[in-house]
Amino acid sequence: MKLVGDFDVRSTSTVRQALYAHLEAHTDTCEHDIVVDLSGVPSVDETALRVLAVATRAAERAGHRLVLRGCSPSVRRMLTVARFRHRVSVEPVAV
Repeated sequence: MKLVGDFDVRSTSTVRQALYAHLEAHTDTCEHDIVVDLSGVPSVDETALRVLAVATRAAERAGHRLVLRGCSPSVRRMLTVARFRHRVSVEPVAV
């Protein structure tokens, strides 16, 4: 699943619905990781991070791991500042 654009309080409802639909569609697959590509997201706010944290717990309950891919430096910084970095899995940056 790839997200594009601002991920903030104005878009969390739409993103939440898309995330849960994506999780629901993958509950019966043998894939363990559910990847959310944030490479097209320039920034997030705390509301968006809460959506990702709750979706992470929902994925874990279904036996999957939600992984964030392509996080920009500002998204990574927000994850750290808001202390959400330990609640979500983030792919390492390719060097």
